[in-house]
Amino acid sequence: MDQPIDSQVAGTALAPPRDLKHQLLKIKEENAVLSLEVAQLQQRVHEQASIIRRLRNLRAVKWTKPFQRISHWWEQRVQSRTPADLIPYHHIMGSRKKGQDIWISTGDDPQFLIQPVYKEMTREAGWFMLEYEFQCTHNSSQQLFFDLGEGFVSAMSLTWEAPASGRISLPIYLPSGWHALRLDPLTHEATFHMDHVFLRRLSKRPDHLAPHNSSTYDYLEHHKSGTKVLGRLSPIQQLAKVGNNPLHWQSVGEDPYFIWELNDTSELQSGWHAWQFKLHTTDDSSRSTMSRLYLDSGDGFNEVETVNLPLNHSDDAPSSRVFFSKKNITRIRFDPIDYPGEFRIETLGMETIHADESLHIMLDHLSLHHPNHLEKSKDSILHSIQPLCDASGASPLEVVSRLYEETQVNNNTLIDYKAWMNSVEPSTIPSNQAIEQSIRLFAHPPLISVVMPTYNTPEKYLRLCIESIIKQSYPHWELCIADDNSPQTHVQRILKEYAQRDPRIKYTIREVNGHISAASNSALALATGNFVALLDHDDELPSYALYFIAEAINAHPDAAVIYSDEDKIDEAGSRFEPHFKSDWNPDLFLSQNYVSHLGVYRRTLLEQISGFRLGVEGSQDQDLLLRCLPHINATQIIHVPRILYHWRTLPGSTAMAAGEKTYTTDAGIKALEDYFQQTGQQVRVEMGKVPNTYRTHYPIPTPEPLVSLLIPTRDKVELVETAVRSILEKSTYQNYEILILDNGSIEDATLSYFIAIQAQDSRVRVLRWDFPFNYSAINNFGASQAKGEILGLINNDIEVISPEWLSEMVSHAIRPEIGCVGAKLYYPDETLQHAGVLLGVGGVANHAHLRSPRSSLGPFARLTSVQNFSAVTAAVLLVKKRTFNQVNGLNEKDLTIAFNDVDFCLRVRQLGLRNIWTPYAELYHYESISRGSEDNPEKLARFNAEVEYMQTTWGPLLEQDPMYNPNLNRSKPDYSIASDALQ
Repeated sequence: MDQPIDSQVAGTALAPPRDLKHQLLKIKEENAVLSLEVAQLQQRVHEQASIIRRLRNLRAVKWTKPFQRISHWWEQRVQSRTPADLIPYHHIMGSRKKGQDIWISTGDDPQFLIQPVYKEMTREAGWFMLEYEFQCTHNSSQQLFFDLGEGFVSAMSLTWEAPASGRISLPIYLPSGWHALRLDPLTHEATFHMDHVFLRRLSKRPDHLAPHNSSTYDYLEHHKSGTKVLGRLSPIQQLAKVGNNPLHWQSVGEDPYFIWELNDTSELQSGWHAWQFKLHTTDDSSRSTMSRLYLDSGDGFNEVETVNLPLNHSDDAPSSRVFFSKKNITRIRFDPIDYPGEFRIETLGMETIHADESLHIMLDHLSLHHPNHLEKSKDSILHSIQPLCDASGASPLEVVSRLYEETQVNNNTLIDYKAWMNSVEPSTIPSNQAIEQSIRLFAHPPLISVVMPTYNTPEKYLRLCIESIIKQSYPHWELCIADDNSPQTHVQRILKEYAQRDPRIKYTIREVNGHISAASNSALALATGNFVALLDHDDELPSYALYFIAEAINAHPDAAVIYSDEDKIDEAGSRFEPHFKSDWNPDLFLSQNYVSHLGVYRRTLLEQISGFRLGVEGSQDQDLLLRCLPHINATQIIHVPRILYHWRTLPGSTAMAAGEKTYTTDAGIKALEDYFQQTGQQVRVEMGKVPNTYRTHYPIPTPEPLVSLLIPTRDKVELVETAVRSILEKSTYQNYEILILDNGSIEDATLSYFIAIQAQDSRVRVLRWDFPFNYSAINNFGASQAKGEILGLINNDIEVISPEWLSEMVSHAIRPEIGCVGAKLYYPDETLQHAGVLLGVGGVANHAHLRSPRSSLGPFARLTSVQNFSAVTAAVLLVKKRTFNQVNGLNEKDLTIAFNDVDFCLRVRQLGLRNIWTPYAELYHYESISRGSEDNPEKLARFNAEVEYMQTTWGPLLEQDPMYNPNLNRSKPDYSIASDALQ
């Protein structure tokens, strides 16, 4: 006869059933009785709870205090603790003997479902204690699984060791919307006792939780109802588990990644999705951490369908990331970090959301994280972006999404910048003692007049601004302040206070308000220094700013204009959004006022142009420099590649949002139009693709100059036919000839096409060049046969996008100061292939913004602005024929394949001409399809020789491209911040 469990000694063996078949029949009968008892118990509990609810809803009932106490006691009893049923789910049979539950595990994976009798008690999320009696022959490894809507997954479970006999108490967290609990009591066949199961609500998070379960606890506690756990997370590359925690991992390389095996792809249709994630790294939180999702929508993983996941190190809550998928998602790759180190995935889930919900989520995010929209209401943000919508024809959702995507990059940049400020910047700043010694060596220490207009400046920021000048380590300065008749009396009081404290501070109070240009002129009238520095009334200078300006003036005695890099500073004094600029970039300056702060001018130059001009307020600084340009040359404009200015972001400031000051764009257009008119140039100016940027239209003479487009090719008729057809059919510019330079084609289809296309269009000529492939030589041959005034070097694997591409490029190519003109080229996947060439980045040279999305504006709208580069690619390049001949064309001896375009551009640059890139000439480039890759010893040897030639010939320029800031990354062309000090 079976012994009752309570009469057995703990640890002794339970007697196995003698007749298993007979036992199973009795179990079935007893299960039916047990189910009836459970149903009756549930019914009684529900009836009692219903009675309480009805009584509370009866207004006629007068609650007495004793009855209230009884009711509250009963509700607390019911709602704080509920019995739970054990429902055999897998590999378990059960029976009841003398009121005790006997369970038999019939396999190595027995499973119960735990069903609270009063489940309403668990609907509200919170901490609970799972309690039950357990007895077996020996200690057991047990596991509790949570189904949050996507089934039971091993990553969402708790594990513990249960003693052979005793009462188990396990703290758990049940989020709202949980579906089911599964308890696995054993990992082998055995008979065991388990009953008296309860769930007891806890008032707070328990103080002591098993560390190996911490990631599951954290996920459950932060889980949002509706979030989907996608499925199984499978490590694929450079990942090793740490301990027994299924979510604690170590990256052993720079490219670790998981694959998510999706449970239900119906939740991943095209549309808007929101990811919730929390990843904890064990290294210094100031280190840049950017996780990424790669979405496979049927074409495999690629850089286009990628979602950046910048991590929020300062917040314990999970991060949320909204994104839009154009296609259904079949697989997801998750790249947690990009460096060796340990990390723990504490939260990872997803939900599909409506477009309206995504808009609200992104607007909330912009008000917290976008520097131009901090603390704005949703309506205010929508109002401020309306000019962007009008200019681009995009919907508010599209513009908000674009701004939101900017923050996903800038958040990471902010992390990089914090690390840079902590480690790199301090190492480049000399000590005060070293500065004093250096100043004593200056041949002519300049007196720098800091000119500052004020108007109703908040007291806090006015004091911070003035104090930043007083703290300058360079002592030879004067602060010249003109108050523009501020109604707020504290301004004059503060100015008087500081003028009495330091004789270097002088001020004047204007009798009438004349706005910023007039006030700046009043301040300028007080200046006696050799140079004038411009300062806004709520901004700040770092203590070493004027020292580095004075150092630059002594290094360049002929300097007329000096400008520095800058960043922004918020109301709390936190620095962000660094603007690391290039050296003097005239065409970028005509596209936007990138010079901005800190701007320093020789005082005699400002006197020569009569200071600031009235009528261009909002763009007065750009107008000032524009009017200086005719009186100086480019070598007199000096760039100091250091952050020497902190631009305050306050509501209403230009630093805060371009959209808040739409008049600034109009003022900028007027300033540019006046400049072109005064310099005798018939240039039309209009607003660029975003506010405070400009597009300049240079005239093309009549008749239009003939352009000779040189297209080397060999067979691959489908490529060259696409290129030629797109030029003929799409180009609005008509005065061109196409020279197809045939490098030994033999395929019948190609030869037939050559005959046909020449018969169809007289502008097309095919010239045979039967020599081993040499890109430089074949283009030199084509140039010698060209009839045009302008040459176009064109790859055979391009396709025209914008019909005005050739007109745009010709309008720049004919400018006397311009050498080579480059275009904006895309890969077929709509990512950037070329937006200018950066020297010395990732080797000899690299394409700027490589693989950026086509929709990206780039840092500081660089991808929408015409600008100068040291070099541009010859995949699509225009240059005057006389310039081409002047430098003897491409180098066909030393650079037969690679870098010949870079070398050519640098030799053109030596003539004193500027190379330029325009975003308004757009084409596809199916790069190197027809020639193959450097994949054999002969090609590699040739390539290495070409690298050596470039390094020998252009070494200093490759070390520091003047069109690229030394504080930016030299290993990647993405304009990210360098991790080491280069200054």
